[in-house]
Amino acid sequence: MTRWHRHPVLRFAILVALLGTFGLVLLLAPPDLRAIPDAVDRLGPFAPLAAILVGAALLIALVPRTLITVAWGALFGPLGGAGYTLAAAFLAALLGFALGRWLGRDFVAERVRGRLAQLDGWFTRQSVLGVITVRLVPLGGFGLVSYGYGTTGARLLPYLAGSVIASTPSAFGYAAFGSAVVSPGSINWFTVIPASFGLIASAVIVWRWRRSARRPKTDPARD
Repeated sequence: MTRWHRHPVLRFAILVALLGTFGLVLLLAPPDLRAIPDAVDRLGPFAPLAAILVGAALLIALVPRTLITVAWGALFGPLGGAGYTLAAAFLAALLGFALGRWLGRDFVAERVRGRLAQLDGWFTRQSVLGVITVRLVPLGGFGLVSYGYGTTGARLLPYLAGSVIASTPSAFGYAAFGSAVVSPGSINWFTVIPASFGLIASAVIVWRWRRSARRPKTDPARD
């Protein structure tokens, strides 16, 4: 009997099939979050735990984090919605990374050459700031980036810390927005302010990239 878990190509094929399935389901049958409020009412004191677990599962299934955060803000308020979303993001980041590392890392490590090898080395050396930079750039959804990081040589702790930090500003902003939809009087400037940090961070990243692009390429950039 062929032990598929020993073959990098088969494991990588499973990862690609898994992501393709998630994408197809999301396209053909997007999740209906309208049924969640009734389920939350029935769960009572277990609702926060369910919000974290369900949120993590949705993120792993490539559901956009913005949609989940707005829904959780409407259900639990700006602070509760943001907190539960961040906990779900942490769990999803860990699970996505673990699956990407197990299913795709060996395949990628054996085949990257040239510039791809340099890129993989950059991910391996990444600090928390580097992870924040990648997370803030709109290159892909939260779940897809989590899987992708697992296939690189990135270190787990900087990856997790950067993922949560990068998610924090938008979590408060979108949760405040969701709360305002159902309770217009509940929003105030203090709940919106954290979202502005995401815009500031994005502007700083663009400025750094444009500045580094003008520099002569003498030494490989380190992050």
